[in-house]
Amino acid sequence: MTYTTSEMMTVAAARRLRNGAVCFVGIGLPSKAANLARLTSAPDVVLIYESGPIGAKPTVLPLSIGDGELAETADTVVATSEIFRYWLQGGRVDVGFLGAAQVDRFGNINTTVVGDYHNPKVRLPGAGGAPEIAGSAKSVLIILKQSARSFVDKLDFITSVGHGEGGDSRKRLGLPGAGPVGIITDLCIMEPEEGSNEFVVTTLHPGVTREQVIAATGWAVRFADNVVYSEDPTDVELTALRDLEARTAAAHGQVAGEA
Repeated sequence: MTYTTSEMMTVAAARRLRNGAVCFVGIGLPSKAANLARLTSAPDVVLIYESGPIGAKPTVLPLSIGDGELAETADTVVATSEIFRYWLQGGRVDVGFLGAAQVDRFGNINTTVVGDYHNPKVRLPGAGGAPEIAGSAKSVLIILKQSARSFVDKLDFITSVGHGEGGDSRKRLGLPGAGPVGIITDLCIMEPEEGSNEFVVTTLHPGVTREQVIAATGWAVRFADNVVYSEDPTDVELTALRDLEARTAAAHGQVAGEA
């Protein structure tokens, strides 16, 4: 089966979720990847959303954290305060799965403004629970489409801290957990370099060249010594993803998670 770069990105992100892991999911691309994982390689992944559902198993992608589909399909629903205090700050979340408008070389995220904060070119959706997820989850995955506008040398605003200024910056800030361990895009996968915690390209998607990645990155991106290629999506993965998108389109009149 042929596939698009967006499908490759979603499949690659889904493969990063360990079966049985507790995953705090953001709406949009993270939700699509997490639910694909639940439908394929990680059937026992526990999906948590900010509004309180634990063990959500939506048949269609939610439009927001308030989508009734999440509560109706969850193992249980608790107060938002319990999600953050008991689950997240209590160290019970294995993976935080986040999207971003901008990301820098150390995995810091901007979802607040593009341009000056007081006179922005674009005002973005804002933080939501992302700063707490980025700060307290045992590890963090970031998914977004790659361009020089989204992968920037310096963020206009740091909404959610990744590895700060690099090195042991996160430890000095007193943040628990490993921080971002992967950035998955439509071109490649980046992982933090040991020691510096600068994100370097470790995996290219099939057909993508180093030159394409360089052109779509706003800093002088580096490549790991042994760069590998992603495996093509399987027919099972593509069928599950396309069926999920079709059900969502039928339910909502659009495909949630295309942002």
